[in-house]
Parts: sequence; structure tokens; C-alpha cells
Amino acid sequence: MAAWWRAVRGVLLDISGVLYDSGGDGGGTPIAGSAEAVRRIKAAGLKLRFCTNETQATREEFVKKLQGLGFDISVAEVTAPAPAACRILKERGLRPHLLVHNDLVPEFAELDKANPNCVVIGDAAENFTYANLNEAFRVLIGMEKPVLISLGRGRYYKETDGLKLDVGAYMKALEYACDVEAEVVGKPAKPFFESALAEMGVPPEQAVMIGDDIVNDVGGAQQCGMRAVQVRTGKYRPCDENHPHVKPDAYVNDLAEAVDILLQQL
Repeated sequence: MAAWWRAVRGVLLDISGVLYDSGGDGGGTPIAGSAEAVRRIKAAGLKLRFCTNETQATREEFVKKLQGLGFDISVAEVTAPAPAACRILKERGLRPHLLVHNDLVPEFAELDKANPNCVVIGDAAENFTYANLNEAFRVLIGMEKPVLISLGRGRYYKETDGLKLDVGAYMKALEYACDVEAEVVGKPAKPFFESALAEMGVPPEQAVMIGDDIVNDVGGAQQCGMRAVQVRTGKYRPCDENHPHVKPDAYVNDLAEAVDILLQQL
């Protein structure tokens, strides 16, 4: 087994596709052994952060759902894009036009949204209608210097009934139409991972990211100097193992196997 496992003091976990497969009804199905794996990480005294691009619910509601599925998780342990985006909007005096899921809107309740001077896009699911995308386009195209903030840039994700288009596809449409480059808040953006590491108090060389997304989880973490492991659950596809640019430090069948390997090295 690779020696780098022995240096790990902090673990960053993706959620969807690693802990559970989400469901279109707002529910989901835990992946076998994942809840126990989380408990084992905590029992071993390792630092732990849950790093997610989830933008279909507030952190509070998302965590409540995961607790109902048997996971030992609290809001304080979750690094998510919406709170990070709110900090940026406040710091820069930006007033967002929101193209997000209805259940995420409460995260932005304290912000002034009158006369918007930017667009924030998240995984809006059924809200990704032509009318809503066109409204966001009109807000952006009417600006002298368009500002588009995207809560992640994933291409797709897995729910219990199959793969679903993610925010990145719609972000790219607005980028193309408005000739603008989106500012990504969430994975794979380097500041997102750096924030999670700072919250754990662990340097990148002592941390490992475990995720199902070869680009956003694995590639993003490696760009920060972390080790990264891809699970063969969630959105994983065999062709990921031939990715031309991103090579995980290890592959495992699931989170439980990753934790087995990690704890054997401690």
C-alpha cells in the first residue's frame, strides 16, 4: 500500500455518490457501509469535513436529510457553495439575480436582490426552464461587465433513477451567450478546498479527498496539493480510469474500502 496513506490526518468527503445516491423526490439511498465508515473516521480521531456542491437545499435541510439516513453529520462539518457565495456577494456589494433551486433560496435571504448586478446559478433542477435561463441571460447581457457566479461546475450527477445534468451545462450556456467567464464557487475551485482545509486545521499534504467525480473531486483536490481517491460508486464510470489529465492517487470500490485502507495505516 502506498506510503502516503500513513501521513493522512484529515479526510474530506464528497457526499452525493460517496455517502448516498440522491433521489428526485428529495430522499435518497445510502451506499452500503458508508454510514459506518463515517463513524469509524470520527472514532479514529481523524479530522473530517464534508465537501459538497449540493445546491438543491440549505445546509440545514441537507444535513437533516442525511441524519435521517443514519449519518453522523452536523451543519458545522459541511463546506458548501451557497454560504461561500453569500460571503463573496456581501464583500463585493453584489445584488444577485438567482437561478437556483427553490429550496436553496433561503440561503440568500439576507442579501439585497433588487436591481441585480450579477447572476448566481446553482443546480436549479426543474427551474432550468427556457424562460428562467433567458431571464438570467437578459440580466447578464444588459451589464457593461457581466458577473456570473456558479455554485459548482459539475457536468452531471447520479440520482437513484439515473444520471442528471448538473449546473455546469447551464453555466456554459450562459458563458457562451454572454461572452463571460463564470466565477466558480465550490469544487473544483482551489479556494473552496483551501477553506475546507483551514476549517480542519490540516495542511494539504496531510489530507485526502474521497469522491466520485474525477475532475471536480479528484482533480480539484490534487491541484491544492492533496491526495485524492476515487470511489467506484455514484457517477463513477470505467472510462474515468483513462482520463487524459487526472489520475487519482488510488481507486477503491466504495468509501468503506477506503476507510479500511486508511485505518490499517494509522
